[in-house]
Amino acid sequence: MHKMKNFKRRFSLSVPRTETIEENEFTEQINQLNIRHTQGVVIYKQTDQWLSLNDDVSKRMSLPMDIRLPPEFLRKLQLESENSPHCKPLSRMSRRASLSDIGFGKLETYVKLGKLGEGTYATVFKGRSKLTENLVALKEIRLEHEEGAPCTAIREVSLLKNLKHANIVTLHDIIHTDRCLTLVFEYLDSDLKQYLDNCGNLMSMHNVKIFMFQLLRGLSYCHKRKILHRDLKPQNLLINDKGELKLADFGLARAKSVPTKTYSNEVVTLWYRPPDVLLGSTEYSTPIDMWGVGCILYEMATGRPMFPGATVKEELHLVFRLMGTPTEDTWPGISSNDEFRSYLFPQYRSQALINHVPRLDTEGIDLLSALLLYDTRSRISSEAALRHPHFLTLGENIHSLADSKTHTHTLTNSIEAILVIQHTLWRPY
Repeated sequence: MHKMKNFKRRFSLSVPRTETIEENEFTEQINQLNIRHTQGVVIYKQTDQWLSLNDDVSKRMSLPMDIRLPPEFLRKLQLESENSPHCKPLSRMSRRASLSDIGFGKLETYVKLGKLGEGTYATVFKGRSKLTENLVALKEIRLEHEEGAPCTAIREVSLLKNLKHANIVTLHDIIHTDRCLTLVFEYLDSDLKQYLDNCGNLMSMHNVKIFMFQLLRGLSYCHKRKILHRDLKPQNLLINDKGELKLADFGLARAKSVPTKTYSNEVVTLWYRPPDVLLGSTEYSTPIDMWGVGCILYEMATGRPMFPGATVKEELHLVFRLMGTPTEDTWPGISSNDEFRSYLFPQYRSQALINHVPRLDTEGIDLLSALLLYDTRSRISSEAALRHPHFLTLGENIHSLADSKTHTHTLTNSIEAILVIQHTLWRPY
């Protein structure tokens, strides 16, 4: 019970009740709304006052424009503005009360529609928001009274609340009760693994390029903020029917302070884990994610996992058999690694990647090779990968997109939905 109280105190201090709106921004926008009202800038006619007020509040509070604010909240806000010509700034308690009045932080705001999946600590449901009528994903994390919330949940919340990017899944709301912690995410129809299965593991190479660019774009945003994902795999890359790809499941992610910080080596699903981590390294930085990106590029282009090992030794054996057994030239310092020496691997020569990924062009093979370098200091970064010649066909303007934009829009005809990205077409498969 004491541990549970400590968790609640830590959680309330570190994580706001809802992440849709920053509280300081909320205060400023409400105050501006009151000022505009007293100055006569905002005039609401009796016939359409709720529609006008709803739109104005939604815009100024950075809420979704399709949100339906409760009439009681709008009425309360209007009365407060009319009765207080010189409104004082909202207190922290008033801010939280206003968010609660709208419906954030409340289970009754969301309707469960069905179970999507279940894991060790959490169950994910498909749901619908009563505020917007949009679909959402409800991730219910069970709270044990003795243990409190899993560290993965606390980690995911603390990181996602500060990550606002078009290629990172959006955390809309947080609901905390005695028995569970519910994270409300935007809903996406599928993930990359399901997408590959649905197209018979034979993706359009054009789609491979578009998905890879979006993956790198979201990852670059994280890395610039010194955040490592640490669990990149097709199941954690969500995709909607418009062809937008978003990084998800930040339960193993970490905010790194300096590159030499020591972490656990039990990270990243085995098939996408870099050899330095497989060999026990606990000192790593952003290159840990880039190896996984290379494995995902290979899997999209071929339709099969690159290194599907069942154990650490088998995983290393598959890597060395294709990429060559590392030497001091390809991996400085490897000869002094006790774990590597204990395995007594055969001396394999590296094989030409083009023979294994014939659908990738020359630039694609070059990018794949740069992602799969043994030496972490030489492995290409996410930002450099975005500028790789492999993506030149997407157009130069794609690099000037705002973080919140994917520059996509949907064209629908009688046959299929086609996504247009920089004058190129995304096809469902």
